[in-house]
Amino acid sequence: MKTLTLPLKKKWFDLIKARIKKEEYREIKPYYCKRFTDPLNSRIFRPFETGVKNFDRLVFTLGYPKAEDKERRLEFKNPKIRIGEGIPKWGAEPGELYFVITWEE
Repeated sequence: MKTLTLPLKKKWFDLIKARIKKEEYREIKPYYCKRFTDPLNSRIFRPFETGVKNFDRLVFTLGYPKAEDKERRLEFKNPKIRIGEGIPKWGAEPGELYFVITWEE
């Protein structure tokens, strides 16, 4: 099972836990391109020309908790990743493109 784990700040963690925030954003930078995409050429940064990886499970953490700390972890099934604009009230800058991560409840 392929798991994507992403740490969050308290504000965003609490909104996701309350089922208010339905997507999470990550900037399109080399670090996330390596984590989220299957590159055509690993030496060239081309996020728009690559397919995104498939994950079976998504784990959000409040900061970096210990493995046994279940209160600071949220788990979801079948996350989907796309490139697009985000919602400003959920932390995205207007007009910017992001990796947009969505999930099933």
